[in-house]
Amino acid sequence: MNAPAKNGYRAALERLPAAQKTAKGAPAYSRFVNRRLGGHLAAAAYQLGMSPNQVTGVSAVFTFSGIALIALAEPSPLIGLAVCLALVIGYAFDAADGQLARLRGCGSVAGEWLDHVIDAGKIAALHLSVLVCAYRFFALPAPALLVPLGFSVVATVMFFAIILNDQLRRRHGVKPDTSGKPSTLRSLLVIPTDYGLLCLTFATLGFPRVFSVIYAALFGANLIFLLAALRKWFHDMEALEQ
Repeated sequence: MNAPAKNGYRAALERLPAAQKTAKGAPAYSRFVNRRLGGHLAAAAYQLGMSPNQVTGVSAVFTFSGIALIALAEPSPLIGLAVCLALVIGYAFDAADGQLARLRGCGSVAGEWLDHVIDAGKIAALHLSVLVCAYRFFALPAPALLVPLGFSVVATVMFFAIILNDQLRRRHGVKPDTSGKPSTLRSLLVIPTDYGLLCLTFATLGFPRVFSVIYAALFGANLIFLLAALRKWFHDMEALEQ
């Protein structure tokens, strides 16, 4: 592992643009906010001599603490803010681990595996925690409980499909398209699918009716996006064999 250079924080920030993955296709919050937050955290972790896996661990602590609060604590404005902050910080650290790995030139298969496994766990657990919260504390009709169940399925399938798409393209020697400037308009159009936006919605958790409406709207948008994307991705996979 490379030792941090003198004045490592500022030097790392200056090196970050060259260490970034393409922002093509990334929704707005992840692209314009979370990546920058992650960059500052990556530079700080670089200065402290932390490993990418340690940063992944910090991300998991914040994220799963927020998820536990959703399921266990009675919703209030303060709890909603605490959940939001925990998830936002966890997501920022999630962006930092990969940037730190590229800064240090020490990315590993095991690190990528750990990152993806934790992501898969949080995606499913987050929506199941909303289900528990709604059942315990929200005065909602029983059919409304199908929304977090459905959201968990949609989010899990979308995450798996995106990862599988990447792996199959690699197997067939297809590299990610990094040509051209990422579209700001597209980033804004797909923002309902942004995990970062979902994190922010938990600031309204203390206001059950408001949260329920926003959460259901995001579920609907994600379901529509997934149905459209699956059709496109299936044809993309067919094209790999031609």
